[in-house]
Amino acid sequence: MNSADGLPKNIVLIGLMGSGKSTVGRKLQTMLGYPMIDTDHLIEEKTGMTIAEIFAQKGEQAFREMESAVLQELSAPGTPRRIIATGGGIVGRRSNRKALSKLGYVVWLQAPVDVILQRTSRNRDRPLLQIADPRSKIEQLLIERSPLYHEIADLELETSGLETEEIACGILESARYHFAAKA
Repeated sequence: MNSADGLPKNIVLIGLMGSGKSTVGRKLQTMLGYPMIDTDHLIEEKTGMTIAEIFAQKGEQAFREMESAVLQELSAPGTPRRIIATGGGIVGRRSNRKALSKLGYVVWLQAPVDVILQRTSRNRDRPLLQIADPRSKIEQLLIERSPLYHEIADLELETSGLETEEIACGILESARYHFAAKA
């Protein structure tokens, strides 16, 4: 899966929280043997803080700066092929969208609001959803972010109703076709 310029091609998973990025990323890691990087986990490792703690102590803007810095690190030349699962809001900055597009094959994982709500309801590490009406927040985030996800996605994939392995196999088949067509 190398491009003509010899740079490694990654599979980059984007989408709202609860869309399945981490779960699908781990399955792709098993299938391909590529290391998996979760940008949120990388930020937590670097700071020694949870995402919720970063939001509470430093604010969302500081977290977004950290996201951009991590994305620049992942874009460094000579890095190995990887599966990259991103935080849902990483697409908010134009520079991040450009960097994500250059990293490899970008897959937008989607799920209906009810599914996202179910998948995220028991997780207290979702600072944007620690409000009285998380459903409205999810709907708002989908309205705001969907055009940004669409702008950079090479593949848009609905995840609800599919097994993780089915999703991963679909991504791999599409990625192979994508990279073969560009070779």
